[in-house]
Amino acid sequence: MTDTQELDQLAANTIRTLAMDAVQAAGTGHPGTPMGAAELVYTLWTQHLKHNPANPAWGNRDRFVLSAGHASMLLYSLMHLTGYDLSLDELKRYRRWGGLTPGHPEQHLTPGVEASTGPLGQGLGMAVGMAIAQAHLAARFNRPGQVVIDHHIYVFASDGDIMEGVASEAASLAGHLELGKLVVLYDDNRTTIEGGTGLSFSEDVAARFEAYGWHSQRVDGHHIPAVSDAIQAAKDDPRPSILVAHTHMAFGSPNLQDDSRAHGAPLGEGEVALTKEKLGWPAESAFHIPPEVLARCRTSLERGREWEAVWQSAYDKYAVEFPDLAAQMQAAFAGELPDGWDAGLSYYSAGDKPLPARKAGGAALNALAANLPALFGGAADLGPSTSTLLAGESSFSAANPSGRNLHFGVREHAMAAALNGMALYGGLIPYASTYFVFSDYMRPAVRLAAFMDLHLIYVFTHDSVLVGTDGPTHQPVEQLASLRAMPGLTVIRPGDPNEAVAAWKVAVELDGPVALILSRHAIPVLPQTGPHSAGELARGAYVLADAGEGDPDVILIASGSELHLAADAQEILTRAGISSRVVSMPSWELFEAQPESYRHEVLPPGITCRLAVEAGSPLGWWKYAGSQGDVLGIERFGLPADTAQIAVEFNLTAEHVAKRAGILLSAAENRD
Repeated sequence: MTDTQELDQLAANTIRTLAMDAVQAAGTGHPGTPMGAAELVYTLWTQHLKHNPANPAWGNRDRFVLSAGHASMLLYSLMHLTGYDLSLDELKRYRRWGGLTPGHPEQHLTPGVEASTGPLGQGLGMAVGMAIAQAHLAARFNRPGQVVIDHHIYVFASDGDIMEGVASEAASLAGHLELGKLVVLYDDNRTTIEGGTGLSFSEDVAARFEAYGWHSQRVDGHHIPAVSDAIQAAKDDPRPSILVAHTHMAFGSPNLQDDSRAHGAPLGEGEVALTKEKLGWPAESAFHIPPEVLARCRTSLERGREWEAVWQSAYDKYAVEFPDLAAQMQAAFAGELPDGWDAGLSYYSAGDKPLPARKAGGAALNALAANLPALFGGAADLGPSTSTLLAGESSFSAANPSGRNLHFGVREHAMAAALNGMALYGGLIPYASTYFVFSDYMRPAVRLAAFMDLHLIYVFTHDSVLVGTDGPTHQPVEQLASLRAMPGLTVIRPGDPNEAVAAWKVAVELDGPVALILSRHAIPVLPQTGPHSAGELARGAYVLADAGEGDPDVILIASGSELHLAADAQEILTRAGISSRVVSMPSWELFEAQPESYRHEVLPPGITCRLAVEAGSPLGWWKYAGSQGDVLGIERFGLPADTAQIAVEFNLTAEHVAKRAGILLSAAENRD
């Protein structure tokens, strides 16, 4: 073994012992995978990964996604060793409150972490999205001889990642799109929590990925020269690549190597000592880093500075030759909206014919896209139905990466995960659409988007039981309540075509993830809405109409297509001598962000006769209806009938809304 090889092996063993010590000190964690994959990822980080530890946000860096988030000590160790702003004390605080080394990596917490991971398969899906974003933005900004976006996206994946369905969906899409900058390092250690992978997993992973259109290789994950050669071959191949790296869980442990017990628990003080003895490590020294290893790894700082300097020089020349493109690129990655980005939006008049919110939303999307090149996305094979195809724009493909219509295929979970990757990559405002009921397929990735506060937009159409004859399997009931329960996600259900236009404007302006919930069926343009609707909708709820002077007898609160029912019910109540207020409440989250004074202005605390109306689960509405109010919702699955019949069966008529309001008011008078 040469001196270099000996030093590399010493470095790999340093990663192993840091992982063992951190998990042992924390009393919890996952030592087995970092110990087994030490050579594999060390080789990538020190011989191939183009990064600058002194500037983790450098734009043309390679991305590294730890899809197997439980192996976080593998990432933290390499970050510390190569010179990121992550001290040894932070490694010692692994899994501690207030530290920068949580049990699973958190993108918003630790500089240099590219994606929050932990739910298996999600990281691979996000990396596919990053590769899509890179390909599209490279096609938009690069010019012959002036390449300013050019790098790789690497993924470290475990057996669990490869088993998850989202990974299969994402890998299939990546192969079809020929995302050649994507490289997956698959840690094939043949060990799961319950035992060997043979208990549940016996497929030929390399052959599966080859069938997807990937380049695959098999390699000894503990042999550094072989790993390096395989990574280089992956970089040289025009297809996405997977390295099936054969490794040993808890490599070096005399009694727990290849043992499932090493997956998610400390080895124990005795086994740690025996492992260090086997590795020739100082037995009494925890968190020991040989100085020669630190010096070897810290050369990444100088290489990173050189890489960034070379790129900066190339970018400066690019900016001189293409100043407009350079300015657009800077603004895109800064998340800045260009002047006049919303100038093309048009609103509807009360005399216009009823229109599905999805159609009004589609028109707004197209108007915005004309002035906002960052809008980029598509649907899970439903673009014509969800109205999310960009007119006049081509389809994104391997041959045409500049296309703005992205066809995800029937892959909702991968679509949502990829959307996260696009948002993490930057430079885009990505959107994705499907029928609302199928948002359930997307939920794990939506949750991560909310957790990471990513700027992206979901377009969920066919928003309630009023979908009609597609039947109960396609009629959402509980989905609204479910998404509203998710912290960090803004849900907007516009009540007429003008609110749908306004919802798109607000969604573009908001920082975090937004879910637009749009009707399939036509809804009338309300006379009270118009160009001012964006300002009203941005506050989450507002007074659509008051009937009579002074305080109303009853308040009708509604969202979506039920808003016009409340407005029509108000007319019935007025004829009956009952004064009422109609409140449009398209977004609970936006309303809750308003000052208390405004919220009380819309819903005066002294007016307790309140009826909330929505064609979905009533869960959560009682907060606004109050203990003396009522909620007209749906607490069962839908019906196989047309929209009109369903409305009657579920009492979603203006007459019934007025009747319920009258009953509510009578009950209040009796209490008095």
